[in-house]
Amino acid sequence: MTERMVRDDTRRSPHPWRAAPGAAWAVRTAWVAVVLLSAVPAILGHQLWGAVPSWIIVAQAAVVGLLLLCTLGIARIRPLWRFGVASGALLLLTWAWGNVSFALPALQSLFGGTPFDARMQAEQTGRLAVALSMIGVMLLLGLRPGQFFLALGQLTAPIRPVRVLGFPKADPWPRFGLIWGFGIAGALGVGQYLLLRPDPSAIAALWPMVPSILFYAALNAFSEEMTYRAPLLATLEPAVGGRHALWQTAFLFGVAHYFGVPGGLVGAVLSVFMGWILGKAMLETRGLFWAWFIHFLSDIVIFAFLALALVS
Repeated sequence: MTERMVRDDTRRSPHPWRAAPGAAWAVRTAWVAVVLLSAVPAILGHQLWGAVPSWIIVAQAAVVGLLLLCTLGIARIRPLWRFGVASGALLLLTWAWGNVSFALPALQSLFGGTPFDARMQAEQTGRLAVALSMIGVMLLLGLRPGQFFLALGQLTAPIRPVRVLGFPKADPWPRFGLIWGFGIAGALGVGQYLLLRPDPSAIAALWPMVPSILFYAALNAFSEEMTYRAPLLATLEPAVGGRHALWQTAFLFGVAHYFGVPGGLVGAVLSVFMGWILGKAMLETRGLFWAWFIHFLSDIVIFAFLALALVS
């Protein structure tokens, strides 16, 4: 399939790549909302006061409320109402489930009750609760599972060519996904190894935790994709087009990793790129598989080094 054919197919697709004529206000409003609802206010607060102010979540809830009110009264941004509901639900559910203890010793013992299990079981169960709740919100908004990417998707769909990454043609997603999936995970592994220089004895102690690492990496990849990407892509794409929706969700995902792994400004920038790859996978295949798979590979590396830190 040639690049021209991809462009022609995009024009005929029910899923617009570019914002529709007259959608400029919706695009601008979406970008303002995305920045305000991202980790940017928390990062600024942390830089200014040395800690994330507790009032930020209240301010972000007010932003969601204002967005929803504006979609009711301003026709030019009305298509953003589902995004307003989805982002508000994400904010509320993350806060609500975050106040619930999911520590279940019986589940922690399934893989041997290692320190890694003790750390991950409660955290990942909580994230799964948020993901399942967001799936429920999408269904309540009237979207079918396929419309918010809860499907395998077209696994061999052609990519939108990316010359700067060495893909000038519409290669099939298995080629692009495997190269970038293993490439990103490999680069992350090398970087973490050079940074931490783990002791060989710690690496040997890692083997009993491998089943747990694989399980929680798979679970985390699913939960994060169905929480932070699929619902937001599904509600932004009809309003602002796929191109803006892709970069907006990549920005939300990447900036959040300022406080994660890898962290800091460099980690956030790299995570924006990762979010762009994962969002590209969802939009172009109309499904979850390739986004989940690439995410899963990277999480294996991240969780392996986390487990190393716990046993060191």
